[in-house]
Amino acid sequence: MVVGDFPVEVDTLVIGSGPGGYVAAIRAAQLGQKVTVVERGNLGGVCLNVGCIPSKALIEAGHRFHRANHSEDMGITVGEVNLDFSKVQKWKQSVVDKLTGGVEGLLKGNKVDIVKGEAYFVDDSTVRIMDEKSSQTYKFNNCIVATGSRPIELPAFKFSERVVSSTGALGLKEVPKKLIVIGGGYIGVELGSAYADLGSEVTILEGTKSILPGFEKQMSQLVARRLKKMGVTIKTEAFAQSMEESKDGVKVKAEIKGKEEEFEGDILLVTVGRRPNTEELGLEQAGVEIDEKGIVKVDKQCRTSVKNIYAIGDIAPGPQLAHKASYEAKVAAEAISGHPSEIDYTAIPAVVFSGPELATVGLNEAEAKEEGYDVVVSKFPFAANGRALSLNETEGFMKMVTRKEDGLVLGVQIAGANASDMISEACVAIEAGMTAEDIALTIHAHPSLGEITMETAEVALGMPIHIVK
Repeated sequence: MVVGDFPVEVDTLVIGSGPGGYVAAIRAAQLGQKVTVVERGNLGGVCLNVGCIPSKALIEAGHRFHRANHSEDMGITVGEVNLDFSKVQKWKQSVVDKLTGGVEGLLKGNKVDIVKGEAYFVDDSTVRIMDEKSSQTYKFNNCIVATGSRPIELPAFKFSERVVSSTGALGLKEVPKKLIVIGGGYIGVELGSAYADLGSEVTILEGTKSILPGFEKQMSQLVARRLKKMGVTIKTEAFAQSMEESKDGVKVKAEIKGKEEEFEGDILLVTVGRRPNTEELGLEQAGVEIDEKGIVKVDKQCRTSVKNIYAIGDIAPGPQLAHKASYEAKVAAEAISGHPSEIDYTAIPAVVFSGPELATVGLNEAEAKEEGYDVVVSKFPFAANGRALSLNETEGFMKMVTRKEDGLVLGVQIAGANASDMISEACVAIEAGMTAEDIALTIHAHPSLGEITMETAEVALGMPIHIVK
């Protein structure tokens, strides 16, 4: 980095290059802005490097290892299946490298300047970007802050060699014999199930009455049942109190329904949420308002209290999801360019890559009733779908919540194989204001899991073909 007394001037400065930052930079450049993106770590941010992508790669490796060992009911029996975890990690990293390299190519292809270093606001139109050797002042017309979040560290469970966050869990050199997970949310369940598939003896400690508390009970119960079949121990209403760490492992004491229990493991994974990265940016120097949790206050165009500074992704209100960050990135870049873009979270999906997968979008039954809708709730089982049967993945269902008066689709919940892919059709239906009849009249390929969406819509209309109502 060149040290300069004169500031470098840019139209739009983007701080952070995760799914929010790099998308914002590309869209702003496409709309004719001169863009510079600043990244202190690796391009792609948490999601591509130590989050969404590597975790899904590890989960898939676990699924394949598990299936190799458990396909007898399909007539497939194999000899001893060997796991070389170092090769799994190398493969996982190769996936990450391809994507991060792709991000760099996309940024350069859209003529976005990439600067490595940490950004600190001097005022509402100036930042100082520093690396280990030098610093440079940048003056911007507009700035999009997309600095993401980091795992929350509990005072009694400081991160170490044996006490890890999701980042540490993805970088383990070997599969732990015994893994203790504090937190039964989506990160704890995904990584816990991945390591269970790979052979770990897993214990999940969750403070609420069920794992995956953000999902309907029927959905989370399916996952809990599958985890228990895999040998995972689930303790709910469990509050971890303290731990003892040694060179051989960790001991965790937890209060469970008024009684103290102790658990031993090789590794302790702490997944109790994420904290927005809004400190040490100097946002107060620019006059940007932040709440007590470190979340930046924004309007419907992702604009902060300072009109030319925008905030997106995990540092802005709403769920901490990569696809939310990318969506907000486009809104912010378009708003800067004078487009009337505004955020609308009506059809924002949430997915858990568990076994079976869970996905939801729009309103569930309880939420719809709370909002005063008179609804029809329709359900179709995976067990009645030909493709699910041929995949030997018959566990699960789809629920569709429609408005009684006209069949308008208000929400969809899916628990089953490939729910993460299937939910997209439901997102389109809600975004487009489609009815159950619109979906039922759409020809779906056969045999496919997608037919479950059509079949659920037919249940809503009172005329299902493949189940008896």
